[in-house]
Amino acid sequence: MVTKQKILIVDDDENIAELISLYLNKECFDTKIVYDGESALSAFETYQPNLVLLDLMLPGIDGYQVCREIRSNSSTPVIMLSAKGEVFDKVLGLELGADDYMIKPFDPKELVARVRAVLRRYQPAKQEVPADSKIKCVEYDGLSINLTNYSVTCDDHSVDMPPKELELLYFLASSPNQVFTREQLLDQIWGYEYIGDTRTVDVHIKRLRGKIKDHPDWKLSTVWGIGYKFEVR
Repeated sequence: MVTKQKILIVDDDENIAELISLYLNKECFDTKIVYDGESALSAFETYQPNLVLLDLMLPGIDGYQVCREIRSNSSTPVIMLSAKGEVFDKVLGLELGADDYMIKPFDPKELVARVRAVLRRYQPAKQEVPADSKIKCVEYDGLSINLTNYSVTCDDHSVDMPPKELELLYFLASSPNQVFTREQLLDQIWGYEYIGDTRTVDVHIKRLRGKIKDHPDWKLSTVWGIGYKFEVR
């Protein structure tokens, strides 16, 4: 029997939460609904979801703080849900570690599609890799980026990062010294729906630099006026 993937739904609007749950249940996901930030953090520990759908405007602890708490000790994917459409709110959500951001009102079918897309990219490091599969791994002095089991090791220490960060780092490191525009990176890592929102790339590069410090032999470099590259000396 295949174990259903678990989705934690955090939204203080009961009608929206129930609608999301209904669509996800129809797609064979297991769901749990909570209506405030404190309950979300408690449920995250006990329910141990594969993904969190997190509304920003919650009573008590807001969605930003919930995301911050989750990301402090877990790389479980988070999709933020909000009626706020300003760029600042979206960028802040991404800076805190969200993997995707959807603005209300949204089509439940699109939400399900995004949940599937994020889960496809997220594979726990403990997952076994078939012996005959091709391992996608890039290695430099002091750095190993494994896209097959979604793990990063830097200076012999494991580095936790959400799937999008890892995919971006792997893509750049796979083509050393090649310059990519923000638009090219958006297209490769996020897909066409993010075209035009180039701040998304900047946010993820900033987060990567906070986790992967410059090395004497390599670094993440900004090419002013163009984009970014993984520079190898």
